[in-house]
Amino acid sequence: MVHHNPGEKLYETAYEKPEVIKKMGFNGKVYYLFDSPTLAINWESVDPEIFPVGSAERAWVDAKAKRIKQQHASCRAAGIQTMAMADLVLFPKKLINKYGLEKIYGDPSHPQTQKYLRAQIGEMFDQFPDLDGIVVRIGETYLHDAPYHRGHIRNKTSPEKTIIPLMQLLREEVCVKRSKDLVFRTWMSFDKNLAAYKRVSQGVEPHAKLVIAIKHCEGDFHRANPFSKVIGEGRHKQLIEVQCAREYEGKGAYPNYIAHGVIEGFEEYQDMPAGKMRSIRELVETKPDLFAGIWTWTRGGGWNGPYITNEMWCDVNAWVMAQWAADPSKSEEFLLARYAKERLQLKGVDITKFRKLCLLSADAVLRGRNSIQGDMNPWWTRDQGIGYPPAHKDAEKQQRNLKQKDEAIRKWKEVVSLAEGIQWADEETREFAVSSSYYGLYLYEIYRALVYLSDAEARKDIAGVKQWIGQYDAAWARYQALPEKYNKLSTLYTKEFKRHIRNHADTKVNSLR
Repeated sequence: MVHHNPGEKLYETAYEKPEVIKKMGFNGKVYYLFDSPTLAINWESVDPEIFPVGSAERAWVDAKAKRIKQQHASCRAAGIQTMAMADLVLFPKKLINKYGLEKIYGDPSHPQTQKYLRAQIGEMFDQFPDLDGIVVRIGETYLHDAPYHRGHIRNKTSPEKTIIPLMQLLREEVCVKRSKDLVFRTWMSFDKNLAAYKRVSQGVEPHAKLVIAIKHCEGDFHRANPFSKVIGEGRHKQLIEVQCAREYEGKGAYPNYIAHGVIEGFEEYQDMPAGKMRSIRELVETKPDLFAGIWTWTRGGGWNGPYITNEMWCDVNAWVMAQWAADPSKSEEFLLARYAKERLQLKGVDITKFRKLCLLSADAVLRGRNSIQGDMNPWWTRDQGIGYPPAHKDAEKQQRNLKQKDEAIRKWKEVVSLAEGIQWADEETREFAVSSSYYGLYLYEIYRALVYLSDAEARKDIAGVKQWIGQYDAAWARYQALPEKYNKLSTLYTKEFKRHIRNHADTKVNSLR
């Protein structure tokens, strides 16, 4: 899947081409929320006046339907499956208003809601015959590019009130009646509550066409978040979600290799209690009947930038994950070496250097944004903005955190050295590999300065505050000078960006000046 930023111009990406992703090893494509047939059906089987012919809203729906049919035909021509993601419950505004659904349409157990859900599913598969199945979520509802629809769901975390009745209805309509695939996402619904997950598992009969999708870590795609406790549980096959251009970690603007950690287990999981699952490989080896495969967010997630100019760092994650899912008997190390040889045309010692660079990038990201022990709130920085991190109240943990910020910078410097020392196949790849490594180093120097500055402020160390404000300014100067040297650099983080950031870093630093 490419998850375009809602409400923004669509990404320009190779991963929208079915023939490209098939060559990478994928066997299907998930189209994102606003390329979903839920927005493109005309509802004529219910009421022709919902989207009347000749109206502006009908023209919008028909145009979207034309685009989606072209997408589906491209997938069919390439020989891969076509899936569509959809928020539920999502209905036309006119349907809600005309039939008095305002107070009940968010309740999937209500007979009226179920009636229109069944009609919606029927029209989706009737009007889009190339559609192989749907991916549904109830954790969030986005309406940024859906001017004629409304979305809402009640009690999204309740197995009995919402999840089970909705999944049962979808199972019947999608899997049983039409023999189509249904992927039901757990995100922000029953992804962290093991008891709730088990109740859903027991409450809905398994079906060969029904799969539950689970992120490999709990919550959002943050390093140091626990491995998902619901993976390997219950009776239903599980599709594991993996974000390849990590929205909280640069979105592919700098090296950030996560495929090794997802497959073999991240280093922060090593202290998990004995007997607890900590990697996707363990799922395959211990409960192979539950493993349905991998679903990559190959691009996308989050909001705004950074915007990348080269897809190499998300490509390596996506390619390795796809190849491994096709044959889990292969080691991640073997597949990464194949990537270096086949996709990057590296040879000999440069293959070894590339692996070391990739693994170091994962170590540096974890230590620079958080710590191995999860000593920081991972939400302190995101997208193209930076927040001000609070100092840990436990002095010992704070010192551990500071030490790891220094380790992160040492590792980033080694990443830069490796990138500069590899004989890349062409100048464009070399420039991006080197410039993106410097991008990571200088950005993480900004991060380190803020963590140390926060520590000095908490200790009322005025000299330390002055010192680290100076380090902060110097790091920004190095970072902002990068575009003067490199032409293919991704867009930069900005001091001004504040979206979803509670304690804005530059505002705080200026107040400390």
